[in-house]
Amino acid sequence: MKYSSRDKNKYQKEACYDNFVCKSCGSLIVPNGAGSDHRNHCPNCLSSVHVDNLPGDRAANCSGIMEAIGVWVRKNGEWAIIHRCNRCGHLSSNRIAADDNPVKLMSIALQPLARPPFPLNEIGGAIGEL
Repeated sequence: MKYSSRDKNKYQKEACYDNFVCKSCGSLIVPNGAGSDHRNHCPNCLSSVHVDNLPGDRAANCSGIMEAIGVWVRKNGEWAIIHRCNRCGHLSSNRIAADDNPVKLMSIALQPLARPPFPLNEIGGAIGEL
């Protein structure tokens, strides 16, 4: 979706109550249930679309699908999703929404444990050598 110059920066100050269809899974997304006035990703697959350079500015011309690749915990204990654009590689962080799929969130959070960057059978030898 392209935004007019009138729409640019609109969502930095105003709530967004627009429905949209997820470009990744095809679900109809409504703002109700997000627990926020700024729905910015699909609660089912956690994907988003690269429309912002800065939150709410609608200045990005990419429109690539932002895949949820990780989660992290902010200083205040709130969880956030790390998104990476599959077109240009842009990274962003978005707070989770109240109605986000908890199984999908946990599967993303557990990926580093399920696929560690080293062979698990080497752990025993390395610990014994310490």
